[in-house]
Amino acid sequence: MKDTERLAGETARDFAFRVLKDNIISLDLVPGSLISENDISSQLGISRTPVREAIIDLSKASIIEIYPQRGSYVSLIDPKMVEEARFLRRVLDCAVIKVACESADPDVLEKIEENLSLQDFYLVREAADKILDLDNEFHKLIYTAAHKDIVYEIRSTIMIHFDRVRTLSVEAVKDMKIVADHHAMYNAILNHDKETAVALVDKHLSRYRLDESKIKEEFPEYFK
Repeated sequence: MKDTERLAGETARDFAFRVLKDNIISLDLVPGSLISENDISSQLGISRTPVREAIIDLSKASIIEIYPQRGSYVSLIDPKMVEEARFLRRVLDCAVIKVACESADPDVLEKIEENLSLQDFYLVREAADKILDLDNEFHKLIYTAAHKDIVYEIRSTIMIHFDRVRTLSVEAVKDMKIVADHHAMYNAILNHDKETAVALVDKHLSRYRLDESKIKEEFPEYFK
């Protein structure tokens, strides 16, 4: 499991939650793997209590399954949960990008441009992990452009179900069309073109459906 530095002002519980979430999305903690409270608390330099609390929080969203006397395990990928998460994200992302088309601040647009330049840089180098990180940042910036940062945070836990499939999509299918999608979405925001922006979001979030059979063929042990 990869760890990271604790953020300033971050509680031990929030720190453990963030590290677990990020490792589950990146598949450094693969579906079905056992989670050791002792190992994680030792690795992060915190007590077991906040780790246990983070595990319980993730179990409420069916990301982790807790079995008394047996331990806690990263849940297998449930296509139904993936589809529900994708549905929620589509509803929110379509609404948010429409607002961004109306009210994006120039300083946020500049940050999006910088993000896209980095995506192009890593696309040439086929650095899929970097592009996935920048993909997450790109969409977060759109929420910032629409002044909906709190909404972005609220949706983040349920999105783990969908985000794991996004990671697998890149691993199994090597589909980097998402970068072109991002450029097109940014242009739609610049042009205040709500209709095109919403259509692009819909296309972007539907890509995993095109990849699903290939993903399951490559990683059948990860799915329920």
